[in-house]
Amino acid sequence: MGMQVVAGALMQCSFGAAPSALSVLPANRTNAGGPPAANIMDFAPMVNIAPFGMCSSMANPQVAAATAAALGVLTPMPCIPNTVAPWAPGSPTVMIANMPALNDSSTCMCAWAGVIKINMAGQVTVQIA
Repeated sequence: MGMQVVAGALMQCSFGAAPSALSVLPANRTNAGGPPAANIMDFAPMVNIAPFGMCSSMANPQVAAATAAALGVLTPMPCIPNTVAPWAPGSPTVMIANMPALNDSSTCMCAWAGVIKINMAGQVTVQIA
């Protein structure tokens, strides 16, 4: 059993330098342990997923350009999340606003090759399958 992810959950990108907090808008009108509960569609960059400090992925054009300018020395640049697909897989049995609920074992892919994972679900009382 996984934990239901809510607003304020801590996330980490595999190419990011710092963790970030998930923002969940109260549009779904479902709470879990207090804060609004997330579903797999809460993946919008800069709305739901905030930057992770500095990005070190060479797939990010800003990092590639800065690294080329530094004669091949990896030069991290500010993170701008570029998530284009929902979290996967989500909960197979719990639905929030007709979409699978987001559990703490789900991941989200960034177009710059990063894998975003949930470090802490934001609450510790509601478990989902």
